[in-house]
Formats: sequence, structure tokens, C-alpha cells
Amino acid sequence: MRSPEPIGVTMAAALQVQRARAGDPEVVEALLRGLPEWFGLEDALLGYVERAGHQPTFTAVEGPRCLGVLVLRAHSEVAAEMDVLAVHRDHHRRGIGTALVAAAEADLRGRGVDFLQVKTLGSSRPSPEYELTRRFYLSLGYTPIEEFAAGTVWDDDPCLLLVKHLACDVAGRDPVR
Repeated sequence: MRSPEPIGVTMAAALQVQRARAGDPEVVEALLRGLPEWFGLEDALLGYVERAGHQPTFTAVEGPRCLGVLVLRAHSEVAAEMDVLAVHRDHHRRGIGTALVAAAEADLRGRGVDFLQVKTLGSSRPSPEYELTRRFYLSLGYTPIEEFAAGTVWDDDPCLLLVKHLACDVAGRDPVR
């Protein structure tokens, strides 16, 4: 992995989206703890924080402040997963999450990765926060593939798997291999 560098996504004059070899666990933990509606399970939160210390990470920074983070997990040469995506509560609905996902997708495409997946709470467990999350991923072109019953992927919650075929976004490339 490369050292932190701008990816070419700038939201405002001072906001930069950057890729790093790994995230700063303390920064990731602070962001997640500020969003208990999404990251209220302590064991899951600590798992995200631990993995952020050694997985590829994208950050949205404004000056010295980190406003958002996206941590990736590689599954194979052609498939990756958004392990965690979080944006500071005061900056929701300002395009930061979209910019983080776009930067991650562009980086993965450049590395020859064809598929990016994300798992989120399934709709069979009603939640206004996760309804917004599902709508967000759908708006970015992610396709719901399957909802797994509670106890299948996660102990107590249904898990919705969404996938995007990144190669579909590459002009002139046949998306079917």
C-alpha cells in the first residue's frame, strides 16, 4: 500500500479525501463512538477500530480534523468490502460519504478489483438510521443481493449484502467475464 496521498476528490477548498495504508485507530474510534445509532455494539466497534489499524483506509479531512473514514477489507484479487464507513454527525448529508466511496471505488478499479461489497442491517429489523444507510448505498449503485437471517452472518441481527460491479463503470470494458 502507498503512503497517504490525495486521491483527487476535493469537496471544498479545505476538505481532502486521502488514502492511507491504514487508519488511525483513535480517530476511527472517536468517529464511531459519536454515532451510537450505527455503532452501538461495543464488540463490533472495537473490531472495526482494531482492523482500521492495519487495513487500507480513506479519510476525509479538513485541516487537522477527520470528518469521515472508510476502511476496506480485501477478500480476493477481484473483490473487496467496505468494512466500515462513518461520517461525523455534524457533517452528514454533505457529500463526504459519497466522496469517500468514490475515492475507494476509483482506487480499487485502478488495482483491478471488480467487486465492492458492503454489509448493513437488513430491512427485516426496522431502523430509521439503517433505512437511510440502505438508501445511501442504493443511490450509489449498490445492488442488494441477499438478506441473511439473524444468526447467519451476525449473531442478533439480519445482514443485508449489497454489491457493486466496479468494472461496469469502466468505459469500453465488458462487465461480463
